[in-house]
Amino acid sequence: MVLVDTRRLEDCFPSVDFFERRGIPFVVAVNCFDGVRAHPVEQVRTALDLDPAVPLLCCDARSRESVKDVLVEVVQLALASA
Repeated sequence: MVLVDTRRLEDCFPSVDFFERRGIPFVVAVNCFDGVRAHPVEQVRTALDLDPAVPLLCCDARSRESVKDVLVEVVQLALASA
């Protein structure tokens, strides 16, 4: 999972590149503070040049329930890739 802060988008490029270069499936979670998205999800996908198959979700990293939803997506992706 790559957790993205849209205020520092460039900081996540190395992580995205790591997974892409190795062909490892991954999920991108955009940290939305207080449920507010600074940018539409598709803008983030374009900015990160993500393949359409890469799951892209919004979450609030401070919320246990929100993080749990992202982790469920990671597990589902892992199971589908196995």
